[in-house]
Amino acid sequence: MRIILVTGLPATGKTTLARALAARYGAPLLAKDLVKEWLMDSIGPVDAARSRQLSDMSFTMLFAQLAETANAGVDAILDGNFRAGQHEAALRDLADVRIAQVICRLDEVTRQQRIAMRAGDPARHAGHGEARAGIDPSNDCFLDLAGPQLTHAGDADAAALQALLQQLDQWWR
Repeated sequence: MRIILVTGLPATGKTTLARALAARYGAPLLAKDLVKEWLMDSIGPVDAARSRQLSDMSFTMLFAQLAETANAGVDAILDGNFRAGQHEAALRDLADVRIAQVICRLDEVTRQQRIAMRAGDPARHAGHGEARAGIDPSNDCFLDLAGPQLTHAGDADAAALQALLQQLDQWWR
């Protein structure tokens, strides 16, 4: 089984890239925010502390889904702001799994501009606003896992994106 783990800080292009990879490889997308948004819809508005609790719960659910996917031998694309030192164990426990990591990054000015633009976007889930206050920039790193570690600029041009896709295609085989 193969997993491509797409990580990075908010507003760096994680979900856009993860969706493209899921379509490219015909693999299911398991996204932490989809779980968290469902939880927020179920309980209503949350503050920053509760948002972090919901993130933790969402990751627990995501890893449970991934374990079932792995048991079925199905490849997957993971999307989330994974935390080094906290999330490796759930991935190491999977048998016969190859993992490639892609971290999405942007310069901080552009990332903050994207966050500001999202604040007024009705297509964005309103519950993510509180989460921004609790983001730790030190989480902008790879997990301690074997396998390729690739970096993607969330505002990359077509040639840079194509180079990343070629690297992933070689690994995916």
